[in-house]
This record gives sequence, C-alpha cells and structure tokens, in this order.
Amino acid sequence: MLRVDLRGQELNRLRVADGADALWEAALSLHLLQNHHVPPAFAPWRREVRSALERAGLASSVRELMLLCPSAEYFPDFLTPGRGELDLDIGVDRLLSTPRRRLVADLSRLYARRRGPVPATVRRLAEGDMEALRWLGGTLRRYYSLAVLPYLPAIRAQAAADRSRRAEAALSGGSEGLLASYEEMPGWRCEEGILRTPYPVSRELQLSGQTLTLVPGFFCVGTPLALVDDELPPVLVHPLSPAPGWLVRHRQGEATPPVAQLIGTSRARLLELLDRPMTTTGLAGALRMAPSTASRHASVLREAGLLTSRRHGNRMMHHRTQLGKALLDGPAP
Repeated sequence: MLRVDLRGQELNRLRVADGADALWEAALSLHLLQNHHVPPAFAPWRREVRSALERAGLASSVRELMLLCPSAEYFPDFLTPGRGELDLDIGVDRLLSTPRRRLVADLSRLYARRRGPVPATVRRLAEGDMEALRWLGGTLRRYYSLAVLPYLPAIRAQAAADRSRRAEAALSGGSEGLLASYEEMPGWRCEEGILRTPYPVSRELQLSGQTLTLVPGFFCVGTPLALVDDELPPVLVHPLSPAPGWLVRHRQGEATPPVAQLIGTSRARLLELLDRPMTTTGLAGALRMAPSTASRHASVLREAGLLTSRRHGNRMMHHRTQLGKALLDGPAP
C-alpha cells in the first residue's frame, strides 16, 4: 500500500501530466516483455514486438537493457526522469545528463542484493563511460521505435481521454474532485486528505511541499509506480488499462475501423473510446472536437442503439451497448 499525505498545500499543487511519458512507456513496456504473465490486452502486442526485435537484430541489446530495467520492485530512477514528457529526445537527453553520483547510487541500489558479478554494461555506466551512455541512448531510441512508436495513436487516445476526465473532475470539484476521480481505479481511495493506492511494498510518499504529478501509464499494469528517491520531483504513474482488442483497432496505418464506412470516421472513433463510460466533455477532448459536436455524434449513435446515455449529477455519461461492441468487432468468424 502507498500512502500520500495531501492534507497541506500539496493538495492544491496536484498536477496531471499532459500525456503518457515517453521514457516511462519505454521502461514499462520493457517490464511487460519480461513478465511471464501479462493481461490479455497486451499479449498480442508482446508477440508482435518480440518478432519485430528479432527481425531488427535488436533482441540482444534489449536483453542488456533489461539488466538495467528489470521487472522488479526497483529499477533505476534515472531511466525515467520525466513527469509526462511527451518528446522522447528531450527525455533521452535528460537521462544522458544524469550526474555520475546518481548513476552510481541508482545502479548500486539495483545490484545491492544480487548475487554474482555486476554486468559489464552496468559497471561502465556507473563509471560514467561516455560510450556506454551513448549506447544506452541509442538503444532506447531504437527500442522505442519498435515497441512504443507504432502504438502511439492508441496510447495518445487513451491518455487524452484520461486527462479529459481529470480536467472535468477538477473543474467540477476542484482539487478534491480531481483526487476523488481516481477512486474509480481498483484499490484507490482518499479519506481526509490521505491518498492510498495499491503498491508493491508498504511505503509513504514524502512530498515535503513539492508538486505531485499524476502520469497516465499505458503499459503500466497492476499497481501504480513512483520514484524511489524522495529528493526527486515526485510522480505517481497509474494504469490506463486499455481493453482487449485495442491493438487491432489502433494499429498504425489503419486510419479508421471498417465500421467507419457505415457510420462515419468520427462516430466510429467515438464508439471505440467507449471501452469504459465517458462524459461528453471527455469524448470531445479525446477526439479534439467541440463538446457540442461530440454531443451530436453521441445522439446519433444513441438513436441507432449503439450507446446509451445516463445523467449523473451535472454530467452525461455515455456507455457503449452490446450492439455497438458487436458492430466494432465485425462479423463473427
């Protein structure tokens, strides 16, 4: 369990990241490649990426990356220096500028309890070897181009939809409303200014007056994650939990799902987003259209029986129907 005390000014300083952070997505996707058991939603992605790495001759280098970024309770903080940094190059430049003392501290923590010799790549990085750092930057970029970049349309759509929900909650209920909106995730609760979330270990995140940035993680599965070093700007990365079938619907190069020929591109994309209930404002933000336009599209889909809409307070929540899901999925084999 992770405990975050937000009873002071920290509550008013909460920040939602602009989107999914490039280096966090690279690190979290590396974890998924290492796990023997992954959620069904990511199994097709993992098979596809493993094949792509083999074809590109990058599998061996990625195995070395995994020595630096294991799927474990701890992996080095310096690998994820951003707080929602969308640009990979900025993130990598920041990573390569890590002071040597931090490299040594993070890598020493990583291998403190491991038996056997420290891998050569890790030793060279801890020594601040420039060639090793260039290797790290280049390999991360090549890995990202195969494992993350082709899936950015899906990642950005999910992150935009999440950000829209948080923005609407903040506009309706202020900082308390924003925080309460995260209680939709399993195990998250906030009582009297104390946020509690699932976490691999028992821990209290010390903010000490700093701004906590909430970062959506497309490849984050299970529990949220935070940096270990309390002296670094605090972040809390939380799962976006895409629904099974996202890869088929969002594969790069497929401009629109087949059903778009029947109901139109915008309405097909709106229907795709409703893997979970969303408000009109959330749909508008994710689709980058005016709320009035999103409302009109929702009305047409509702009249066709493809979604239902229910009012919750001052919000209209839209739900995809079984007919809408069947239309997206296409004919049965």
